[in-house]
Amino acid sequence: MKKAVIYWSGTGNTEVMAKEIAQGMGQDTEIFSVDAFHGNIGDYEKVAFGCPSMGDEVLEEGEFEPFFSSIESDLKGKKVALFGSYGWGDGQWMRDWCTRCEKTGINLFNDGLTICGFPDADGKAQCLQLGQEFSAY
Repeated sequence: MKKAVIYWSGTGNTEVMAKEIAQGMGQDTEIFSVDAFHGNIGDYEKVAFGCPSMGDEVLEEGEFEPFFSSIESDLKGKKVALFGSYGWGDGQWMRDWCTRCEKTGINLFNDGLTICGFPDADGKAQCLQLGQEFSAY
C-alpha cells in the first residue's frame, strides 16, 4: 500500500505540518511539495493533502489549486486527509475544501486539521496523531 503527503507551503507552517503527518503515517510514506510531485496519484491508496488558507480563505491559486483540480476526479473512492495552516479567518477554506471533496466522492478521513500559524509542540503532536490515525484508517 503506497501512501503520500503532498503539500504547498508559503511560509513553512504547512511544510512543518506535512513532515509531522508523514512521520505519523510511517516510514513507507512518500512526501512531496506539490511542485515536486510528478507521479501517478492513482498509485497511492492514501494521500494527505496540505494547503494553507490564502486570500479570502481559499486554496493557494498559483500551484496547489491547479494541481488539485487536475487530479481531483482520480481521487474518487481514495482515502484522503486534508490539513493546513491559517493566519486569519475561521477555517472556512477547510470546510469548503472538505465539502468539495465529499461532492467528488472522495473517501475523506475527517474534517481536516487546521492550525493557526506555526505549529507549536501541541500542534505538531496533533499532526503526528493525524498521521497515525490516518495510516490505520
